[in-house]
Amino acid sequence: MLTIDPDDLSWKKSSFSSSSCVEAAPYGDGHVAVRDSKNPARGFLVYNSDEWAAFLSGVRNGEFDHLAR
Repeated sequence: MLTIDPDDLSWKKSSFSSSSCVEAAPYGDGHVAVRDSKNPARGFLVYNSDEWAAFLSGVRNGEFDHLAR
């Protein structure tokens, strides 16, 4: 796995978010880093392209709608 300084990543959060949200950034070789925007110092998780694609498919398909307020 790559060792990249999180400050060097291009973090993006949803335009639908308020002040706190999840941020995601490309992490080399098709991986995606994910972190909590209100507490970025806690670190981040990295997912491979298949894991990220499966998550996005689930979001688009409404599989996580029950978790929304």
